[in-house]
Amino acid sequence: MKTLVAIPARYASTRYPGKPLVTLRGPDGDKTLIRRSWEAACQARGIDRVVVATDDTRIADHAAGFGAEVVMTSSDAANGTERCAEVAAALPGYDIVVNLQGDAPLTPPWFVENLVAGLAADPEAWIATPVLRCDGAALASLLADRRAGRVGGTTAVFGAGMRALYFSKEVIPFTARAYGADEDTPVFHHVGVYAYRPAALAAYPSWPSGPLEGLEGLEQLRFLEQGRPVLCVEVKANGRRFWELNNPSDVSIIEDILAGFAQLP
Repeated sequence: MKTLVAIPARYASTRYPGKPLVTLRGPDGDKTLIRRSWEAACQARGIDRVVVATDDTRIADHAAGFGAEVVMTSSDAANGTERCAEVAAALPGYDIVVNLQGDAPLTPPWFVENLVAGLAADPEAWIATPVLRCDGAALASLLADRRAGRVGGTTAVFGAGMRALYFSKEVIPFTARAYGADEDTPVFHHVGVYAYRPAALAAYPSWPSGPLEGLEGLEQLRFLEQGRPVLCVEVKANGRRFWELNNPSDVSIIEDILAGFAQLP
């Protein structure tokens, strides 16, 4: 299937203005968040095209400077999915459009590959998104963010056929048990990547934002509130640690993870 990856990036983030241009130190030198996210997307196999989608000339100029193809989108896009809908309309002819959000530079290439394969194998699903089972250490980090009043990673719950039931910035499902750092937990971290069929992207902007999407600030809830099936695809870390850049405090976490990449085989 012909697949396009779009990386939505906006400058005016409420929680972290200018986030795409934040510099992250790694064993390969200092690179911006958007550059590291673009490089992560380019590593996935079976992808035909990768573009950065933005309405900001600062991001566009920077992305073009390191070799990325840029698609300018309107400032009216309310979220990354609406921005991807604009890209899909501007660049027709793809069977699957992947939204790799610009704050997820640690996304392993097999997350994208497994996601595309999962959507291709499930013709009833409108969109697909990866979920990663938390170990005790990851769950502890999520809970620490919430106790500190920070909005950290998103969690997901799903039912039969891996159909999503809900996504939340709270840690769900509730569990009172204490888990060892390397122990599997019943909590799944939602990975900020989506794969859509073009028809899903064409319909999405015409739907009103529902109350749950408004409360949580999670764009994928619009599909659930419209009764459209969302496929969760479980992915494995394979020794890699995953984390997104949601708050300034996440910079040091991601840099520590990047430093560890030098020791990976």
